[in-house]
Amino acid sequence: MSKKDKAEKPVPETEETKAPETEPENTAEQTEPEAADKAPEDPPKEDPVKALEAKLAELNDRYLRTLAEYENFRRRTQKEKEALFGDGKAEAIGKILPALDNFERAAAADGDFETYKKGVEMTVSGLMDILKAMGLEAFGEKGEPFDPNVHNGVMHEDNDELEENVISDVFLKGYKLGDRVIRHATVKVAN
Repeated sequence: MSKKDKAEKPVPETEETKAPETEPENTAEQTEPEAADKAPEDPPKEDPVKALEAKLAELNDRYLRTLAEYENFRRRTQKEKEALFGDGKAEAIGKILPALDNFERAAAADGDFETYKKGVEMTVSGLMDILKAMGLEAFGEKGEPFDPNVHNGVMHEDNDELEENVISDVFLKGYKLGDRVIRHATVKVAN
């Protein structure tokens, strides 16, 4: 017998190789009548007080967490603000120090009055240049129209040579940084 004939020859069935003859189980049919006999059970009812207490505890926890987050935010913002203020102050002082150095040199210098005066004028001019570079603007010049929003009129005079509500004299210049008035100009107003 060849290998091909052996492969085609049917194997006789024995008890061991025979598939068991059982009826297929119909579990759906068996469980449906049982399920129909029982009435659907209501889910267990929760105690409304316990439900409200749980909701209250959850809301209280959320409130406390929000309060803690806000407190942390407030502290962090305060620290950042203090750091920014300190940085801004340090930067401004650093820019003004050269003018202070010039004033110290002028105070220590020997010379006549005219030389001393010229040195002080140069130092003031240098300081004004530094402040202008930082955004500071001076206002309140003689002949400008009087504006009560930026000028502080402390005196009034009748002067036929000047128009009405015009600054006739300046006691202290005013300064502003952008639109913010740092110091109002103290002036005398004509007519």
